[in-house]
Amino acid sequence: MSEKENHNAKNEKKCKIVPHHLSIIMDGNGRWAKKHNLPRFAGHQAGVKTVRMIITESIKAGVKLLTLYAFSTENWKRSKREINSLMNLFQDVIKKEKKSLVENQIKVKFIGHRDSLSAPLQLAMEELEDATKNYKKLQLNIGINYGGRSELCHAFQSILQQIREGNIKSSQIDQSLVSQHLFTAGLPDPDLLIRTGGEKRISNFLLWQIAYTELWFTKMFWPDFSKEDLWKAFNDYEKRVRKFGGEV
Repeated sequence: MSEKENHNAKNEKKCKIVPHHLSIIMDGNGRWAKKHNLPRFAGHQAGVKTVRMIITESIKAGVKLLTLYAFSTENWKRSKREINSLMNLFQDVIKKEKKSLVENQIKVKFIGHRDSLSAPLQLAMEELEDATKNYKKLQLNIGINYGGRSELCHAFQSILQQIREGNIKSSQIDQSLVSQHLFTAGLPDPDLLIRTGGEKRISNFLLWQIAYTELWFTKMFWPDFSKEDLWKAFNDYEKRVRKFGGEV
């Protein structure tokens, strides 16, 4: 075993505290492709391999919830060619990975607005969710056409409808009620948010849910993000003192 491998193995072994809920902004696919003189779509294809690795390592580490930001409500501003390629990639990956997800007992849930997606893609998403709905080894949430602000608007509209129907009163609106009307209803907030690609911003991801989430940024492009990088983030998370606004 090389010195680097030995160091990484020690890091993994020593990491006793890992996030229960890990969230990731998978950034840098396009820049990775440009760096390698490849079309942008090649970067997205390469990023799928990293997703597989993250799922495997998350299960190994004991992570129970993994939420990935795949396509935002703002990503529709990209070229029509790239959008079409991404949508086709999503559908293809869902089809190809379904067997593995079922065999590994991974529950999959898609969060975001589905009405703007193609009928075949929506069907593929629904079928995968149905096929994995009873699994508990890991819950994988995938944000497609997801945006934190639009999610909050959707939640407020849902609450308003409940008020109009007489099911609740406006005086009952509190943080718990809002959480119940989000796409992540019933799930605990993320403990750790990782963003690859070098940018240090949230980009409209889980705005309500990450109020007290620990943030970890890396310059590594998503296709280059390795299991060693993931464990480095876990080791850093382990050292954090989480106060949630109080004192320790």
